Amino acid sequence: MVTRLVDDVWWFDLQGVNAYLVVDDTVTLVDTGMPWHADRLADGVERAVGGLDAIDRVLITHFDFDHVGGLNALIDRGLDATVAVGVDDEPYLARRQRPTWNNRKGLFQRVTDVVRSAPALPVETVTEGGSVGPFDVYHTPGHTPGHTAFVHEERPLAMIGDLVRESDGVFEVPPWFLNYDQDQAEESLRAFVERAPEVDVVCQGHGTPFVEDGGEKLAAAAQLLGETTLETTNV
Repeated sequence: MVTRLVDDVWWFDLQGVNAYLVVDDTVTLVDTGMPWHADRLADGVERAVGGLDAIDRVLITHFDFDHVGGLNALIDRGLDATVAVGVDDEPYLARRQRPTWNNRKGLFQRVTDVVRSAPALPVETVTEGGSVGPFDVYHTPGHTPGHTAFVHEERPLAMIGDLVRESDGVFEVPPWFLNYDQDQAEESLRAFVERAPEVDVVCQGHGTPFVEDGGEKLAAAAQLLGETTLETTNV
């Protein structure tokens, strides 16, 4: 299902994971779902901007299979764009490096990685403080080593991948078994809230995105982490 969130921002609800499309002077696709989502995603893009050939760039928030698995399937359907990914996730996306077997999440990723190949498109790496088109880059590791959030200040809009997930109208950091490093994931949320500009629209990888007060929802999630830490310390 494709939903127009605000002017020129579309949400693709792919049943369990999200992808997004942002249109300004260029067209940006954020994440690609899984291979079996490709037809649905391609149809949604066609409704929004006329077809996959309109896309100028693909932003990858992180290399989990449910966010990158559909990339090559979209290429097979006509996608021809530059792919941008965090520098620490790029070796995994390109399959020059395999996920570590001695991390609970890395072990699971090694299993799913056998059905994925490197994308047959130009791939550029992004780092903290850089930019890609109209998006500023924020390194938010923990969920994966190179997990990255992208902020479009003019909207104001944040594409944050799995930095948090939405559940019952609130944001929360994914549970420990879905993160490479839980402490780092929690610190990344706190740091992002502190250094990123105020945003209204927040688009995350799982759950319903917020089109109003999204930044406040993120701040509330970060504050709750602090309160939980304090309670644990005082036990």
